[in-house]
Amino acid sequence: MDRTTEIGLIKEILGLAEQKSAYLDEAIAHSPISRYASPERFERERAALFRRHPMIVAHSSEIEGPGAFLAKDFFGLPVLLARDEDGSVRAFLNVCRHRGAKLVRETHGCKRLFTCPYHAWTWTNGGALHRVPHEAQGFPELSRADRGLRRLPSAEAHGFIWIIANPDAGDMPDIGTWLGQLADDFNWLKMSEHRIAEVETLDIQANWKVLVEGGLEAYHFRVAHKNTIGPYFQDNLSTYRMFGPHIRSVLPRTSMPDVQTAPEDTWEIRRDANLLYTLVTNSQLLVQQDHIMWFHFEPMAADHTRVRIATLAPRSFPDTEEMRERWAKNQLITKTTLLEDFELGEEIQAGFASKGNPSHLFGRYEGALNRFNLVVEEILAN
Repeated sequence: MDRTTEIGLIKEILGLAEQKSAYLDEAIAHSPISRYASPERFERERAALFRRHPMIVAHSSEIEGPGAFLAKDFFGLPVLLARDEDGSVRAFLNVCRHRGAKLVRETHGCKRLFTCPYHAWTWTNGGALHRVPHEAQGFPELSRADRGLRRLPSAEAHGFIWIIANPDAGDMPDIGTWLGQLADDFNWLKMSEHRIAEVETLDIQANWKVLVEGGLEAYHFRVAHKNTIGPYFQDNLSTYRMFGPHIRSVLPRTSMPDVQTAPEDTWEIRRDANLLYTLVTNSQLLVQQDHIMWFHFEPMAADHTRVRIATLAPRSFPDTEEMRERWAKNQLITKTTLLEDFELGEEIQAGFASKGNPSHLFGRYEGALNRFNLVVEEILAN
């Protein structure tokens, strides 16, 4: 984000506050309940959205140094991430190419060779087949080149590892192109200079879109979060912009109007507002004053989402006991707030069965929710 954009966003918020107006879309919108409750719809999303487009699978700090690896189940796939001697990260299916056993059972570590626990076939961390016991007798015509680990399209950019969760998807698109103008914001945020200070995973019985929608408006802050963050934010005041399929939202704090009395060259958007980046397909980044919260959604079923909540701390802060306590406190505040949203999300999901509403109703100041759903619809239609 350049300085002109930063000042422009602050002025936009100040203008709305002066007019005592929310940021309004042209019309209200309806979102059919089938988007959230239909198993058939969920399978279409899995095939068209989550198997064809770049998704963040890990932060770069989770796989640091030559030989580092990370193994995890992700969108129904056993994924193995490995960093080679040159520092490049590759993504593979964590599946032995001999008889299909799980190749790496550990969740993380440092290895240059991966040996299958079944028959000891061995691969390099670059995916090449390295050793086959009794190869000459048992597999005299084996083509090692044909038995390398199955690759997943992958890239490392802006402090994250991105993959397409489909070994047949072809080449990974350029992440800068995928992000569009948001790449400038991510360069500004320098997330490659952050590390994960706190992380935890929650299983929520609600559709992933219900949970994403919870962060896209400030209409509920003073009600749902009245005892947590509500008093610190402007009532029903936020703005958003689309960047291709992605969204940048600005959530001003109560301190924002005070900047009008200060020189413009002292204005800082992170001091007086949170920025929320919603990335299709599976991540939200909440930019706060001195750190970033990463919300990582893994849809498991139409009514089940696994959410990973991580505090990304700048490496410029010392790794002291005092700072660890600070990050733990921030993580707890964010988790407590999210659980208020997630409890509502689970109640919303449970209410679908009653058929009380044929659709959700999005007000003019909830336009980002409608635009998010239209992006998903457009991807499903193509």
